[in-house]
Amino acid sequence: MKKLVVLCLVGFMLAVSSVVFAGEPLDTVQTQVNEVLDVLRDQSLKGEKGLKVKRAKIRTASQKLFDFVELSKRTLGVNWNKLTVEQRKEFVKLYTDLLEDAYIDKITAYTDEKVRFTKEIRLSEKTVEVRSTVTTKTAEVPINYRVIKTDASWRVYDVVIEGVSLISNYRTQFREILANKPPASLLETLRAKVGKR
Repeated sequence: MKKLVVLCLVGFMLAVSSVVFAGEPLDTVQTQVNEVLDVLRDQSLKGEKGLKVKRAKIRTASQKLFDFVELSKRTLGVNWNKLTVEQRKEFVKLYTDLLEDAYIDKITAYTDEKVRFTKEIRLSEKTVEVRSTVTTKTAEVPINYRVIKTDASWRVYDVVIEGVSLISNYRTQFREILANKPPASLLETLRAKVGKR
């Protein structure tokens, strides 16, 4: 699971997807990912003090990159409707904290992998998949960012790494909890996970 979140640094399919090689969605994701990479490569941010600044900058960048409300809705799927308005707000906050903390914990150990953005594939009128590849010392890892058009910009609502969707992975875990327990139990589980970090 943490592998999914760490590689994040870096809807429905239409019957025939239209391929676009460069556009606003790709440019937006690439710009935001590069912002995170610039923070990680900043040689002035060393030591404990530098690490705190680095973590804060990465958290800010992730807020601009991801649409955590959309990600939360899609992760819970039909179970989203089981939560009250207040429970939804708390779920989004806890889920965001969980993802960001895991993301930051791992990404600060970045070892200068190369990220190459290749193309866009339109999924629907408002959603696009931005494809990229992370080249490590031993392999090339395909990472596909699924983005949605919001009022302000394109924001990531899912990441698919080597065929595994971030949303699907968490959806399975949360569905198992909500199958036999009320939403309050899911929130309690998330509070415990976030509190341990």
